[in-house]
Amino acid sequence: MEIERKWLVKGWPQGLAPVKTFVMRQGYVTTRPTVRIRSEESEGKTDYILCFKGKASSDGLAREEIESPIDPALFARLEAFLQRPLIQKEQRRYRLEGGLVLEVNQVDAGQPGEFFYAEVEFDSEEAARAWQPGALAEYLSDEVTGTPGQSMAAYWCATRGDLADEYRVE
Repeated sequence: MEIERKWLVKGWPQGLAPVKTFVMRQGYVTTRPTVRIRSEESEGKTDYILCFKGKASSDGLAREEIESPIDPALFARLEAFLQRPLIQKEQRRYRLEGGLVLEVNQVDAGQPGEFFYAEVEFDSEEAARAWQPGALAEYLSDEVTGTPGQSMAAYWCATRGDLADEYRVE
């Protein structure tokens, strides 16, 4: 189960040092339900992941998520299958109090639709609802948790189109 809150942000957070940085590439086989591939490169090592995401809860906080590693050859075949450029992301992770991690992502740097967003994952929905950003309140002022159209799958459809549209029978 994935339990997280999400914010649109402007740039990287000031005054925090990242503990880890990833360069990611991701694409969507389908967006309903979500089936995604992603490569995650950090410190010279690249992981390839196939991910399935279920429907979000009514408040957008939680949904089933199944991630499985795949080999580079399968990733390459799936990337070719998509016939679209993958979304480019840089993700920086920052330690927060209470063992939480702030993940800040820069999406499609240098492209017309470039943007930043941040997420914090939680162990429970109660913890997610109760959490306050404290010193990060101004930086995390534009919360979009559960807001329609604010998922990476929606961004994929808006910027790359939905592969399912090509397979629809009229």
